[in-house]
Amino acid sequence: MIGAGDFRAQTERVFANLELALQSAGATFADVVKTTTFVTDVAQLAVLREVRARYLDASRLPASTLVEVKALARPEFLIEIEAIAVIPDGRRP
Repeated sequence: MIGAGDFRAQTERVFANLELALQSAGATFADVVKTTTFVTDVAQLAVLREVRARYLDASRLPASTLVEVKALARPEFLIEIEAIAVIPDGRRP
């Protein structure tokens, strides 16, 4: 567990993990077409946007949904992001 109780630390780790997952599939954040973000406190939206801006091009943001939830799979989790990427045929591994 990284950043128990620290929304920023967890958000940074989630995006770093997403980047690794995308790379393993031969994709980048430029290939992401949809995200669904679950947070336990929507008041942290500014932090989420700040971290997201380091990974996603603001001029080409994917479709996105933000959902505030009462809890995630474990009580110490503050954020979860699901991402869908489309890799062009010529770049598929």
